[in-house]
Amino acid sequence: MRALLSAFVATCISVAVACAEELPRAAPATVGLSPEKLDRVKAIVQAAVEKKQTAGVVVLVARRGKVVFLETFGSLTQGKPMQPDAIFRIYSMTKPITSVAALMLCEDGKFKLDDPVAQYLPAFGEQRVDAGEGKDPVPANPEMTIRDLMRHTSGLTYGVEVAGNTLADMVASLGKRPLHSQPGTHFEYSVSTDVLGCIVEVVSGKPLDEFMQERIFRPLDMKDSDFFVPADKMDRFTACYGRGSNGTLRVTDWGGITSRYRKRPRVLSGGGGLVSTARDYSRFCQMLLNGGELEGTRLLRPQTIQLMTTNQLPSAAMPMSLGGLKVPGLGFGLGVSVKLDSPSAKPNTVGEYGWSGAASTSFWVAPRPALFVIVLQQLQPMDISLPRALNPAVYTAIEESNNHSSP
Repeated sequence: MRALLSAFVATCISVAVACAEELPRAAPATVGLSPEKLDRVKAIVQAAVEKKQTAGVVVLVARRGKVVFLETFGSLTQGKPMQPDAIFRIYSMTKPITSVAALMLCEDGKFKLDDPVAQYLPAFGEQRVDAGEGKDPVPANPEMTIRDLMRHTSGLTYGVEVAGNTLADMVASLGKRPLHSQPGTHFEYSVSTDVLGCIVEVVSGKPLDEFMQERIFRPLDMKDSDFFVPADKMDRFTACYGRGSNGTLRVTDWGGITSRYRKRPRVLSGGGGLVSTARDYSRFCQMLLNGGELEGTRLLRPQTIQLMTTNQLPSAAMPMSLGGLKVPGLGFGLGVSVKLDSPSAKPNTVGEYGWSGAASTSFWVAPRPALFVIVLQQLQPMDISLPRALNPAVYTAIEESNNHSSP
């Protein structure tokens, strides 16, 4: 009995130490969330795993600065259960972090949002725009700006081959290609944030990963976020899955010796290169929800966060189009999508911002009810049906009588 008691005490101490620097935990009811209705979140994810719709998931829900739900489901890799500290490929959830990096430099006075990109990346000087089949490209008018990069109205696109061994090489290659549309006229999801990452490097004089470590990750204590996974952390790196011809899940990258994530890449993709954990990304989300500050460390001014999370698309680019489909009621700020006030919008969801990643990861922050949700899984091609199912389930759990907007 004494041995069991000692082991129990030791476990409690180790848990307390591990959680000492984390966002505080709380019972859902203490922050106005129904624990019974949050159980619906658990049921939805568990059903998806049991039906082999996904292999492994970590879900985190926080409200008013406190984590109220952190659950793991399925497997981290074959034969190993999912862990709360599992490391995921977050792909395009990198974009908001790169955008914050750029906004920090903007606040430092290093550039202005409406400065021409060519002012910092000469490869984009004398940019031309594709005028259609059989026609010569026409001059870009107006010039592409840094704001255009952040809101994806640059005229750049995905799906074009670029060459080079560094970020600067990639940008030089992009600069030689005609733009898909005139800057500032259309929303086109693209390599814009990779170009933005190159501007961060040029303006700061540091590689993108070094800048992020110094100005974002270390100040926020995001200790497992980087462009690669160190050898001593590979046991926490999740396997990535795809679907076979019969629809069954199959491992496409198990983090073995051939995984590209085992070493620092030559091209640091600000648009999709990071790995992270639910714990790390929750600290980033809480900083955003707090108006640019976390635990006494300020990254951005509240006014900058407000600008970042407000629709920046011109009327000509609305309604926003994703994958060729119009998405009414959705706008785009500086690095994140933004839900707009519309006839179909529910009050708590107006102003919600966030984004997803190519391996089916997703996050959203809801300022009005002061909550955020992180859903991490590893499935390609991207399938965000699970985050979409969880979104209304979380909102339904809000007890309106306790619904305060402050953290």
